[in-house]
Amino acid sequence: MRILIVNKFWYPRGGDCVVAMATAEMLRRMGHKVAVFTMDYPSNADDSNVAGVASGVRFDGSVAERFKAVRRALTGAGVEQPLTRVLEEFSPKVVHLHNVHSYLSPVVARLAHEHGCRVVWTMHDYKLLCPAYTCLRDRKPCCECIERPLEVVNHRCMKHSMAASVVGLLEATQWNMNRLIQWVDTFICPSAFMAQMLRRVDVPESHIAVIPNCMPADRAKALGEEGERADYCCYVGRLSSEKGLRTLLKAASDLPFTLRVAGDGPLLGELRHHYGHCRNIELLGRLDAPHVAELLQKARFSVVPSQWWENCPMGVVESLCAGTPVVATRMGGIPELVDDSCGLLVQPNDATALAEAMCLAWEHPWNHVAIAREATERFHEQHYYRRLMQAYQPIPGVERHQS
Repeated sequence: MRILIVNKFWYPRGGDCVVAMATAEMLRRMGHKVAVFTMDYPSNADDSNVAGVASGVRFDGSVAERFKAVRRALTGAGVEQPLTRVLEEFSPKVVHLHNVHSYLSPVVARLAHEHGCRVVWTMHDYKLLCPAYTCLRDRKPCCECIERPLEVVNHRCMKHSMAASVVGLLEATQWNMNRLIQWVDTFICPSAFMAQMLRRVDVPESHIAVIPNCMPADRAKALGEEGERADYCCYVGRLSSEKGLRTLLKAASDLPFTLRVAGDGPLLGELRHHYGHCRNIELLGRLDAPHVAELLQKARFSVVPSQWWENCPMGVVESLCAGTPVVATRMGGIPELVDDSCGLLVQPNDATALAEAMCLAWEHPWNHVAIAREATERFHEQHYYRRLMQAYQPIPGVERHQS
């Protein structure tokens, strides 16, 4: 089968990129012909399977650069020609979209549909419900835009900027669900929670497939190498506000054990400023995959303190596959992954409750081997692959929309 994977960045920037890149590699191992379409970006991986790129855009550059970026977000300007060339030359049967908004835009779904491809889109975030991606406002879940789209402007949800929020509203209006449903055959939801959210905007059941993220075989093998546990806990992920890092470091600052934080993002400078003096908090910056595996394998537990409705966070999946229990917030799809046998759940934005849970996890006699064994089987890539192949096939009795 010829499959085109589309994601706006092609380097491990976040969970969407990690999953998209891992999916492409898995499909190639399974014998499929896979090509990639992305945006031109300096950090992109050197991948011979990248068959085409759209010109790069920036929302933080000069006035001319920002105008070009807004045109891309609202119309897909600069995408049609390079993508059409790839569709004609590669002739994919399936076009699998991941994170495409703003830097590529959903025009890729329309072009793929018009080319006769089956279009499958993995929902990594809530952009189709919330112009700001996260369904989060003032550190609390928010879905006001579903019923009242103007709220994104009223509350300046996009970067606390009126201009950015207006662009977000226009983008949501341009690429509304009534249009997208004409072009997308299946929306893949990595969690049942995400599927529930799509139903709120009237996505038909026939267009929804729940397929949790998987752990690539080589990565699962590396994570599963059981070692001696050390005296620290850890966080692995992006350092951004919705991830709950401020709450985590506040909770950890007075604990009698060490928290190691691996990752990069917009909060790194702030966290170093406020907590760089704490002897039990280590900010490691971004680590490569082998060092992340080692960090997780030796940790007593990991922490996922998110404030937003996490979907199927790879930080949880990786930790469990390493046999490392997880202390996490009861948000979104996380309760589908963590139960009493492999971790503890707490309410978000509560540093006291989080600190208490971390102390309990530190003292608890976890069965690390059993946690790794169960997670490795549960998130085995063969399960993901089988369900993905089902999503790639037309559903009997369901007619394709005609543009």
